[in-house]
Amino acid sequence: MTRHGREAVASNATAAVSGVAAALLGAGAGELVAALMAPSSSPFAVIGGALIDIAPTWAKDTAIAWFGTADKQALLIGIGIVLLALAALAGIAEARRGYTGVVVFAVLGAGVGILSLTRPGAGLLSWLPSVLAGALAALTLRTLLNIAKTSDAVAPGIVDDDTAAATAPSRRRFLAWAAGSAAIGVAMAVGGSLARAGSTAVTIVREAIRLPRPAQSAPAIPAGAALDVPGLTPLITPNRDFYRIDTALIVPTVDPSQWRLRVHGMVAEEVELTWDELLALPLIETTVTLSCVSNPVGGGLVGNAVWLGYPIRELLARAQPDPDADMVLSTSVDGFTAGTPLEALTDDRDALLAIGMNGEPLPFAHGFPVRMVVPGLYGYVSATKWVTDLEVTRFDQARAYWTDRGWSARGPIKLQSRIDVPRSGARVAAGDAVIAGVAWQPRTAITGVEVQVDGGPWQRAELASAISDDTWVQWRMPWRADPGEHVLRCRAIDADGNAQTGASAAPAPDGATGWHEVTVTVD
Repeated sequence: MTRHGREAVASNATAAVSGVAAALLGAGAGELVAALMAPSSSPFAVIGGALIDIAPTWAKDTAIAWFGTADKQALLIGIGIVLLALAALAGIAEARRGYTGVVVFAVLGAGVGILSLTRPGAGLLSWLPSVLAGALAALTLRTLLNIAKTSDAVAPGIVDDDTAAATAPSRRRFLAWAAGSAAIGVAMAVGGSLARAGSTAVTIVREAIRLPRPAQSAPAIPAGAALDVPGLTPLITPNRDFYRIDTALIVPTVDPSQWRLRVHGMVAEEVELTWDELLALPLIETTVTLSCVSNPVGGGLVGNAVWLGYPIRELLARAQPDPDADMVLSTSVDGFTAGTPLEALTDDRDALLAIGMNGEPLPFAHGFPVRMVVPGLYGYVSATKWVTDLEVTRFDQARAYWTDRGWSARGPIKLQSRIDVPRSGARVAAGDAVIAGVAWQPRTAITGVEVQVDGGPWQRAELASAISDDTWVQWRMPWRADPGEHVLRCRAIDADGNAQTGASAAPAPDGATGWHEVTVTVD
């Protein structure tokens, strides 16, 4: 490479570093200001929320298939990588043609600021974090490049030793400024994240809540409901392990004292409910298995918990829905909507406005202070977290978030079963072994599970006692494991004698089907 070529590479590297450092400082400042003012105005959350809203169904399915419940973290990391790459290019453009990179940062900040005003819950100053981030990044970029101009920023050996020695202090000054800007930006971003996570006032309020005793307790877990099989999914899913799928990049922190639920639409009487009023109502406890429509066959986007809340049917009875109504459109504080069949909220199932989960107030990530829990329906049409609004309407008059993106309108959970033991790819010792898992179809009793080994005949497994028809049930089957590779399959049978279909179907538009299959090696 010629000397001129080496100098060009070094110059581009300096400009790219300037752009990246400037972007980190600006983004960090924007995140910190957003955390202190309004977490929903976080520049990353604004960009990510917009991407989630416009993402086609296949993109959502792919993200969940690849990353599972870490899909939001993957999206944020992806946004960060793209922005840093753009920042590097902006730095190079600024060095070659003055103020080009500054314009890129300023326009990006202004654009995200305008976009933030369109997001749910936007306030008058929602634009400020993004505009501040863009302006600070632009100013930092000019500053760093001006510092870099005092030195050729060329490593010793490209020019003579005297020139290299003369430029070394300037080079070190530039690197110190660039590294310092980047470090301060990262520190501010971390500070913003910690501030959001703490949400000190609301966190203290939640921790101080003592849930009222239920007027009706959940049925006791029957003897024999939990099988003693190492590696089998627990009968009750701990809160920390319960799956989380929603559209909120920043988990909302809602002060219960400010929470309100409005019931309106096709009703004879509008109803508004406060947190204190909800706590004073006769609450009931029930155990319900929830499942995400995106759960693939054998997937982990399903969990079973004990919920405490108020029956939605009682609340709707006060509102007196119009006889022509057939749907309730629920809305979250973050703007998410779900359309639930009215009959599912007014029949004898225990559809709840839930405030408790496994004996404690709802975790923030699972809807604190109030969410919906509806047995028998996939979450995208029923399990609205941070719920603040119930509109009684009709399916032909209103569309919800995911149904507006091609998913089916009603979303009943399909008959499913899963092998937990042994895991796919596991190595099993030859001899006596066990095959075990769970089966579910809330609102429909599971009366049997069958297992197939290497395409042979279906064999009946031992079924544990069920807590209720609304929960999953554990199962197991002894297996004489012979050396070699084996393919294991399972299928559930419902109360009507229907066997789980073996026809494979993707999650979209109304839930996956097929038999769960694992391949294991016996030594």
